[in-house]
Amino acid sequence: MEIKKVGVLGAGTMGSGIAQVSVEAGYIVVLVDVVPEILEKAVNGLNKAWAKAVEKGKVTAETLANNNALLISSTDINDFKDVDIVIEAIVENIDIKKKIQKQLGEICKADAILVTNTSALSITEIAAATNRPDKVLGMHFFNPVVMMKLVEVIPGAVTTDDAVQAVIELAKKIGKEPVLAKESPGFIVNRILVPYINEAANVFQEGIASAAEIDKAMKLGAGMPMGPLALADMVGIDIVLAVCESFVKEFGDSKYRPSLAFKQKVRAGHLGIKTGKGFYDYSK
Repeated sequence: MEIKKVGVLGAGTMGSGIAQVSVEAGYIVVLVDVVPEILEKAVNGLNKAWAKAVEKGKVTAETLANNNALLISSTDINDFKDVDIVIEAIVENIDIKKKIQKQLGEICKADAILVTNTSALSITEIAAATNRPDKVLGMHFFNPVVMMKLVEVIPGAVTTDDAVQAVIELAKKIGKEPVLAKESPGFIVNRILVPYINEAANVFQEGIASAAEIDKAMKLGAGMPMGPLALADMVGIDIVLAVCESFVKEFGDSKYRPSLAFKQKVRAGHLGIKTGKGFYDYSK
């Protein structure tokens, strides 16, 4: 199957990034978000990024015009009816994803591939909610999408090899390095990374050191490019908490129990960079 037209559902940080790299690779992209303000912000952000690239001489004005022509924005999910693939990048909640993917299966053409951008959720469970479980996959993009090269590609229990190969080829064409992973909570990166971040939050919660000292220690003592708590702020503390909770549910192992620090931050609405405050204050 040749993918020519890409649908992206959700115009937040991840969705807008996926739309950007897809447009820049030459795909027609239908970017949908039911919240007009979020959609407008995403489109304005993309146009600003492309205009800035022209100013710096990285691309031509012709490329800018071509990118704008390839990008179609909409608040109507029915505009996905003729796309070859939909990459859903909405909230990390399996019940909501199942509901949306079921709806996409009813809207999209019969041979369209349905992808969920998830950091830990079961692809098989999401696929089972649709009328085409054999054409449902996971694509785990990393933030910021434009900069991060890795994409984890995760088939469900009955995903066809053709669908997997089509998604791998798409990942390559949009400039990413795909890694195929069997379905398991957290896949590869988050299975290893989230417990590390969680333990850093426990050290913080126990008052052993401040967030800055924890991050400094891990950067200078372990060679990490970014400290674990600064990383939690960048990813979104609510996302890290959700992954921890999914691990506990799936594995039934208390070693994945989320730090109380995560719960307290989320309850306070301090989710990290996206809200201006997390383990660090970004409002200053």
